[in-house]
Amino acid sequence: MKGLILSGGKGTRLRPITHTQAKQLVPVANKPILFYGIEALVQAGIDDIGIIVGETKREIVAACGDGSQFGCKFTYIDQPNPLGLAHAVLTAEEYINGDRFIMYLGDNLVVEGVTRFVKQFEKNAPNAQILLEHVRNPSDYGVAELDGDRVMKLVEKPKEPKSDLALVGVYLFDQNIFDAARAIKPSFRNELEITDAIQYLIDQGLEVVPHTIRGWWKDTGSVEDLLEANRLVLERLEPESQGKVDASSEIVGNVVLDKGSEIRNSVVRGPSIIGRNTKIIDSYVGSFSSIYNDTTIIGSEIEHSVVLESCLIENIGVRIEDSLIGKNVNIQRGDRKPKALRFVLGDNSEVGLV
Repeated sequence: MKGLILSGGKGTRLRPITHTQAKQLVPVANKPILFYGIEALVQAGIDDIGIIVGETKREIVAACGDGSQFGCKFTYIDQPNPLGLAHAVLTAEEYINGDRFIMYLGDNLVVEGVTRFVKQFEKNAPNAQILLEHVRNPSDYGVAELDGDRVMKLVEKPKEPKSDLALVGVYLFDQNIFDAARAIKPSFRNELEITDAIQYLIDQGLEVVPHTIRGWWKDTGSVEDLLEANRLVLERLEPESQGKVDASSEIVGNVVLDKGSEIRNSVVRGPSIIGRNTKIIDSYVGSFSSIYNDTTIIGSEIEHSVVLESCLIENIGVRIEDSLIGKNVNIQRGDRKPKALRFVLGDNSEVGLV
């Protein structure tokens, strides 16, 4: 059985971060989102994985390599234009080469992993199996309508949902999915939708079965969902210290300090993670914060936020919270006259002032 991870797409909801970085490489708890999916497949015993890539291929390949660091083998599959999930399936047909496979969206997080899901599929051998979760707002998702242990209908963002079971971005298929993807027509978005392809399987009388997950799932495509995923991952954090903490500092709760990190005259409250060679000086880092590598925070307070690598946050007079801060960002309070706010902001930036 093979794995197929989708790692194309433009990540428009995470801009401006994704103007300069693949959305699947944005870190959650200081680990790229994509790595969680890879590790989930490997844990399920899948060591032959295809990765669908687009315009960010170079970054994805540089981060993931040949797969050996994860204990698997990667094959990179080009999808120059993101024309839908079913189109991505067709793009991978030669790679799949007749095998059954699991498809995992690279910006999703499933806390329980997919091992139980894969074992169930291998044992019962349906034509397709879809991962579902009960949600409070089913109108925002593709929704599955069930009859016992069979999927009868899929409805994309229904106005009056008949079910609260949303499709999670993990699917298992046999070869019939390729015929289905070829048979459907593009949607109003001019994309080949995977929900249409699965509905085609159902309409042809093939067996499509559900699997409802036990833990939480997050699509990290928006800033709010990414921060929530970061919080949920950090809640499971085990404390670890490979950094330096001076006598005037305090570490409270479950905190991870990576190699080369330094905490000076500061308070770090867990669950939080401080990256490699990152320095926290005269500052407060509050709960649910992930501060990535080579960043320095001086004389400032921050909580419930994700800060990427090589940033400088210095002498900010109010607490930073609920924020996603990109790579190489400087946020400083200066003493120059005249006093003024000075910004250099890219497209789709958002600034909140108090």
